[in-house]
Amino acid sequence: MKKIIIAIDGYAATGKSTQAKKLAHALGYTYIDSGAMYRAVTLFGLQRSKDKVIDLDGLVRSLNKIDIRFKYNEEIQQTFLNGQDVTTAIRTVEVNNKVSQVATLAPVRTFLVKQQQRLGMNKGIVMDGRDIGTVVFPNAECKFFLIASPKIRAQRRYKEQIESGIYESYDDVLENVKKRDHQDRTRKTTPLKKAEDAIEIDVSNLTIEEVFHQLKTEVDIRLSYLK
Repeated sequence: MKKIIIAIDGYAATGKSTQAKKLAHALGYTYIDSGAMYRAVTLFGLQRSKDKVIDLDGLVRSLNKIDIRFKYNEEIQQTFLNGQDVTTAIRTVEVNNKVSQVATLAPVRTFLVKQQQRLGMNKGIVMDGRDIGTVVFPNAECKFFLIASPKIRAQRRYKEQIESGIYESYDDVLENVKKRDHQDRTRKTTPLKKAEDAIEIDVSNLTIEEVFHQLKTEVDIRLSYLK
């Protein structure tokens, strides 16, 4: 059976990564977390910053010094930045608060889009992000766009952070979600938007399994055309 590219875009904290991982596992595909790549670049900038203020011009000049790799096992996908395991470090509040700022930089997006496209050359991948179906893989055979209200997404992100040992007030999480939505929608380079041929799913009142069922059903339909 031929393999395809599955693109899952949408707003922050809509469960894109969770669903992408489940789909990849069910299909025997490779999962690629594009968000982790932007977070890794952000962490690189923070590591070289003073008082947690990223030198954006300096970061752009240093992109050729950044090497991002993934290591997969049955439990998790590990992210490595210049040989260092940063799987946990890229999920901190500091990175959360800076990643949209870094993601608005055109040179950063160009740098990472090229890497993402290279990873998908042989297809058989599931990638989630903000511009996968519109910019990275506009010809992806199956595209989804996940949405949910800011309050519900903030509740989910707040719960995830508590479970990960990251303590931030719900109000701060909600404010961060709204701020990131605005930055994602209004950035000049590849703003967040739904691809014309993407299937939109409102996950606000759906369980993880209910969302997965919708995604998997649509993917199976697309794959049936290729037999």
